[in-house]
Amino acid sequence: MSHRNPGRWGAAGPAAPSGGACWLRVAPAVFVLAWGGNHFTPLLHLYEELGHYAPWQANLLLGLYVVGLAPGLMMAAAVSDRRGRKPVLLTGLAAAAAGSILLAVGLHSLVLLGAGRLLAGLGVGAAMSVGGSWIKELSTAPYDQHAPAGAGARRPSLTLTLGFAIGAGVTGCLAQWGPAPAQTPYAVHLALAAAALPPLLTAPETRTAAGHSTRGVDGPWWTDLRVPAVADRRFTRIVLPAAPWVFAAAGVAYAVMPAVVAPKLGEWATAYATALSVVTLGCGALVQPFVARIDRRTRGRALSIGLAVMSLGMVLAVVACLLRQPVFALAVAVVLGLAYGTTVVAGLAHVQAIATPRDLAGLTGVFYALAYSGFLLPTLLAVLLPVAPYAASLTAVAGVCLLCLAVVAGGLWRLRRAGPAGEPA
Repeated sequence: MSHRNPGRWGAAGPAAPSGGACWLRVAPAVFVLAWGGNHFTPLLHLYEELGHYAPWQANLLLGLYVVGLAPGLMMAAAVSDRRGRKPVLLTGLAAAAAGSILLAVGLHSLVLLGAGRLLAGLGVGAAMSVGGSWIKELSTAPYDQHAPAGAGARRPSLTLTLGFAIGAGVTGCLAQWGPAPAQTPYAVHLALAAAALPPLLTAPETRTAAGHSTRGVDGPWWTDLRVPAVADRRFTRIVLPAAPWVFAAAGVAYAVMPAVVAPKLGEWATAYATALSVVTLGCGALVQPFVARIDRRTRGRALSIGLAVMSLGMVLAVVACLLRQPVFALAVAVVLGLAYGTTVVAGLAHVQAIATPRDLAGLTGVFYALAYSGFLLPTLLAVLLPVAPYAASLTAVAGVCLLCLAVVAGGLWRLRRAGPAGEPA
């Protein structure tokens, strides 16, 4: 059996003195990359109006982000496990900055906008897999001797969530009320990327530290795309059924709910969609610091609690489709945001407990790739509209969510029976 991290909510490392704030040098870059990934979402209506793009073209641009995200997650993880975290995250930051430049100058060019979205996806992929793993490593000894329980899972997920939320919020406000709405948001992002660069350059490299040397590894880097830990029964029975619901919740909250109540919004559609993005991700950020405590007090059931709240949110989303009231839809976003925040931290904590230092970034990348697959749910529901209205399709979604809850709860029960070894019986 491979060596595992000794605790679900934190990992021990070699003892050494530390200032305890090294992770704060990486966090700004991860925050900025997340900002760049989500700040395009409130601008879809703007591109239809100012750029004269058809709705399918605007949604194609949104989807190209995921196309860039998937290889960004896996390739960045593989390279960083071998070459180190810093050069890969620096490359991701450069890619995101280049993407913003293309988006700023490409209002009337679908090709430039598509290339910009692909680069933004690559940047977010690096932030999730490499940046998240780096922050986790810097939240353990010897870099942080006094990190609280759960810091290794909470800090990266909270940094990403804040970037997603604040990026969408600022960009949405600029699109609704600011000057040059097709250029100003990207100028802001470029300025933030420049500000995040100096602290990132001073962050300690963890993959070349004692006990984590990347030198002398045989074979080409792409052999590291294999992540054996995905076959771990804890991953397949607990993490796999839960991961897609992370961004499925977010997608339903700030993509489906605005569409459901759109006839009652008038000229405030952009502002309302922005508000739902901020509320969803903001509630997710607020709950994340408490997930480790929830897990301890419920004897390891935080992930199943997150899915239970998720199921409730999906049921309430069905009710929102029937009522079509903006205030009720806002309440649904609160519930789904809380579910998102709980599930992402609890799921990431299980990933960190399963992974070895050698494949931490790779398994984190797999987790986030699975999580982001849920972001395609709103597109699937929209495609089904001619044959199934949102109320009907979301009813089916709620049923599937409850089924996944049962699977995860069963997996957690077997894990508790197995004891400290962590292998289900």
